[in-house]
Amino acid sequence: MTPRIWLSPPHTSGKELDFIQDAFAKNWIAPIGENVTGFEQDICSFLGKNIYATSTNTGTAALHLALIILGVKRDDYVICQDLTFVATVNPAVYLGATPVLVDSERETWNISPELLETAIKDCLKKGKKPKAIVWVNLYGMPAKIDEIRQIAQSYEIPLLEDAAESLGSKYKGDYCGTFGDIAMISFNGNKIITTSNGGVLLSKNKEFTDKARFLASQARDDAPYYQHSTVGYNYALSNISAGIGRGQMMVLPQRVEQRRKNNQYYREHLADVEGISFQTEPSADFYSNYWLTSIIVDAEKTNGITREDLRLALNEVNIESRPLWKPMHLQPIFNDCPYYGDGTSDALFENGLCLPSGSMLTEKELSRVVEIIRQKLKNN
Repeated sequence: MTPRIWLSPPHTSGKELDFIQDAFAKNWIAPIGENVTGFEQDICSFLGKNIYATSTNTGTAALHLALIILGVKRDDYVICQDLTFVATVNPAVYLGATPVLVDSERETWNISPELLETAIKDCLKKGKKPKAIVWVNLYGMPAKIDEIRQIAQSYEIPLLEDAAESLGSKYKGDYCGTFGDIAMISFNGNKIITTSNGGVLLSKNKEFTDKARFLASQARDDAPYYQHSTVGYNYALSNISAGIGRGQMMVLPQRVEQRRKNNQYYREHLADVEGISFQTEPSADFYSNYWLTSIIVDAEKTNGITREDLRLALNEVNIESRPLWKPMHLQPIFNDCPYYGDGTSDALFENGLCLPSGSMLTEKELSRVVEIIRQKLKNN
């Protein structure tokens, strides 16, 4: 069988082993150590803007800690982007809060500022001011951040930036992960760089990152014995995993460049195909890492060929692709949550497909993906 082309596999550099071996040599096989400190410093140096960082063992853990730090409690409202992975919304449920789901706008596929304000006004009418707004930079595409921040500031609601997919992306020249009161980035195995499984909580407020570090290490009080006055969590990143991250950070610019090259290849070689469009930067203010290149398939222009037809055709020849995230308001677990939408996320899910986007893809493999898509459409 022809070798499988994966959607977004990890891409090691070989430099990771130096940091891992150093951890073994020093016997720092623990959730503390030089690699943890160094990894956090590497991230802050890359992002700039006087940012502070606390690493975690998952991106979800960082989101959970962020909501705790922002004061979210049982029965509170937390506004969340509807079109996203479930991990964006789950931490609000962990705390007993109610997610208020807000649809996307069509340019970036991220939270709609117009619907966001509608949701806030409606929450206020119910006498429940939202405790936080969580937006996502979907597939690496920055949201309409200025508009979101302006709304949040006018209603004095804290912002949590889910930058899980957007490390290396920029908005108006500044890196994603630096815009919220708190932000997080994921280093899961499918992300642009990885620690195997990990994340980081980011803020310009050092008190927030210090509190996150305290909570992530079981909230142990400053005492010569084990004393705990606050409920804590086992969320710290290991020194071994952080070593992987240090090696990955050394090649991050190349990884972003390769993902963007993949995106450009697909655009150029599918440019003449009727009925296929791409998630696209709306203006020069937006710079996406194009973590995943995502297309929309318009069946009215492809003689009835749908996103699912293309996905199955690719799968038949051992090529992995994936529908866009299924919106949260369509998920059984969030059936009862308030939802403010105009059908945008539904249409994106129905017609959207993520193409193989790994930074190890060869031109031959990219050509193979394009060939199958073109062949399927031509045969129809």
